[in-house]
Amino acid sequence: MRLTCGISGVALLFASTVAAGAHPHVFAEARLDLTVGADRSVKSLRHLWRFDELFSSSVLMEFDKNSDLTLDAKELDAAALTIHASLAEYNYFQMVTVDGKDVVMTPPARLVIRYKNNQLVIQFETQPKEMLPLAGKVSIGVYDPTFYTAIDFTDDDKLAVAGLPQGCARAVVRPDPDTAIAQNQKSLTDAFFSDPTGTDLGKIFATRLELTCA
Repeated sequence: MRLTCGISGVALLFASTVAAGAHPHVFAEARLDLTVGADRSVKSLRHLWRFDELFSSSVLMEFDKNSDLTLDAKELDAAALTIHASLAEYNYFQMVTVDGKDVVMTPPARLVIRYKNNQLVIQFETQPKEMLPLAGKVSIGVYDPTFYTAIDFTDDDKLAVAGLPQGCARAVVRPDPDTAIAQNQKSLTDAFFSDPTGTDLGKIFATRLELTCA
């Protein structure tokens, strides 16, 4: 997770330079819950990310100020504020489009963080800044544009929709990396893999939820 923060230990982990080839260094199992209202518009996206033990232990070491090998409420709040600010630069790893056009999402007011069974768990909720009706193809994905973090939906049920109207279809798309590279060969220059600021082209590799309504 290439995040910008001023906390020494976590900053080193978050902000390490992405090596050529853009291999992830942080891994998270994810769940996305999308809610559709009675007016057939998207109301909210609820995200849950469960991080690998190595990354989680690094966060523990940085924020466990009383050295009791856990994170109390005050320490969790400090970690949440730091990660919230850092993720803002990358739109909280969200990709929301309608017929290929980006949709602006309202940033989450806060992150809810837990540390349980040696794993850091982050939860937050966002809403479309403007009304987002289910018309055309609505696509929602979660990805790190710098490739430092791998966000993994272990099965299709981890991308859930509540209130999907009749006449709408739900599909989970998992792009094949080789196919994605072949289809975008002209855009995938060396700069794409070495740019420390990330790139929107990363979305071509992202697992995404697609909603199509008649």
